[in-house]
Amino acid sequence: MRNISDIIEEHIKNILKQKAEVELKRSELAEKFQCVPSQINYVLKTRFSIERGYVVESKRGGGGYIRIIKVTKNDDRELINHIEALIDQRLTQNQAHAMILHLLEEGVINNREARLMISAVDRSVIDLSIPVRDQLRAKIVKAMLQSLKFKL
Repeated sequence: MRNISDIIEEHIKNILKQKAEVELKRSELAEKFQCVPSQINYVLKTRFSIERGYVVESKRGGGGYIRIIKVTKNDDRELINHIEALIDQRLTQNQAHAMILHLLEEGVINNREARLMISAVDRSVIDLSIPVRDQLRAKIVKAMLQSLKFKL
């Protein structure tokens, strides 16, 4: 059974299939899905991040809106370079997963490659203390991105 976050995400993605940029009202979405506005915030933060290929702009208040823009790249190499530029010295597991899922959604990698990459950066595999683990994960993902460039 799908949860409300999945349903909201699917709804927004269906709108974005029709156009690359959409403006929505948080309160209208919350009313449509009969949830609190913070649920909409959660979906936007976790499912529409820059790592996943989206830019979210928000204006609060009575006339406020949420603008969601799907970032498109001309080719796979450009997308890989963009994702690589997002990686700082550290990378959390959630950030790494979002980047890998973005590559999968854009067809740069297949399901098998995505599963392998996600397994390689899992916290249970990199069994180190947090700052070191996140630094190592960043290096691993950068190395994987570099190798993907040679595949192109």
